[in-house]
Amino acid sequence: MEFFWLLLIAGVVVLLQALVLGRRSLRQIDYERKLSRSHCHVGDDIEMIEIIQNKRRIPVPWLRLESILPAGFQFGHQAETAISEGTLYQNHTSLFSLSAQTRITRTHQITCRQRGVFHMDSALMSAGDVFGLARANRPLRIETRMTVYPAYTAIDDMPEAYRSWQGEVEVRRWTNEDPFLITGVREYSSGDPMNQIHWKATARTGQLQVYRQGYSADPEVMILFNIEINEQMWRVVTEPMVAEYGLSCCATIAADLIGKGMKAGFGHNAIIATEDEQDARILPAYGSEQLSTLLQCMAEVQLKSRQPFHEFLQSFVPQSSQENEPIHKMDILIVTPHVSQPIKQAITILEQAGSTVSILNVPDIEQLKKSHWNQSVYDKPSRKVSG
Repeated sequence: MEFFWLLLIAGVVVLLQALVLGRRSLRQIDYERKLSRSHCHVGDDIEMIEIIQNKRRIPVPWLRLESILPAGFQFGHQAETAISEGTLYQNHTSLFSLSAQTRITRTHQITCRQRGVFHMDSALMSAGDVFGLARANRPLRIETRMTVYPAYTAIDDMPEAYRSWQGEVEVRRWTNEDPFLITGVREYSSGDPMNQIHWKATARTGQLQVYRQGYSADPEVMILFNIEINEQMWRVVTEPMVAEYGLSCCATIAADLIGKGMKAGFGHNAIIATEDEQDARILPAYGSEQLSTLLQCMAEVQLKSRQPFHEFLQSFVPQSSQENEPIHKMDILIVTPHVSQPIKQAITILEQAGSTVSILNVPDIEQLKKSHWNQSVYDKPSRKVSG
């Protein structure tokens, strides 16, 4: 009889603890996740901070936290965390206990290995009683966004053509005529546009005179990136490393130009999140805010072609709404893995319209695999972590 009562009391205790510690175990349990930075470059280290607080006066025997995070985030070792990695995502599972009225902070060291805009806005929290008779689950909505810009490339790792182009831009920086800066008049020369004739000076001297223009110290450079790896590529990029290196070059060029006080813009023919094609081009402007805008645009580039690059180039052919209206011209730098015949034809049209066009060829996959850039940025080994 005594054994029966002992079993009965034990059963009641087990049921009570299941009721108190099981189904109600997630009440007054708060969870918060934040990142040390909202944006960084590929290869940078950041911290993900998790704060879990038990506001109850009753401990939580076990608590499991599951999160789906981007595969491009390389986590440092955490003893209580098991990580299962896939191609696009990795599943993080943590298991621990919480004492009564306890607040714990967990800091994860992360290396960002992949460019892009990442949303980490969900997690699942589970808890239960000591014997696993009852449990509670709570999905968590967490607004966490991380933007990873392309890595900057060392100037020595840039294609040789960039250094030559760099010197040419520096020379043209002080030799480009500025149509809005008038310093005087001069005699008419063959090829001068008729809208530059200074009629009062012509009447006074009896010979055709035109405005003498000053020189622009700030050429406007438009960086145009071709997502197509080769002429046969249909839609999806088959060699992501080539495209990522091209975007890395674009980021380096933009930072270099803006750092020297020049205007820089960016455009591409890749798929974008919005349907507005104008979001795929940022016109040249000055300053650190402009650089942030350009890097954001580069981070959003998806590895799929939106339209053939030669068609994209044709949209930059200067247009004039009036016959005598001066056409706005820019320096155009094309960053591309290949130059097809249609691209050459589009470049010729741009040059005939008065734009200065230069080409920066992106190395092929075999060259990149042997390069220092490959070893230092995108070829870091993935660390498998098990708990």
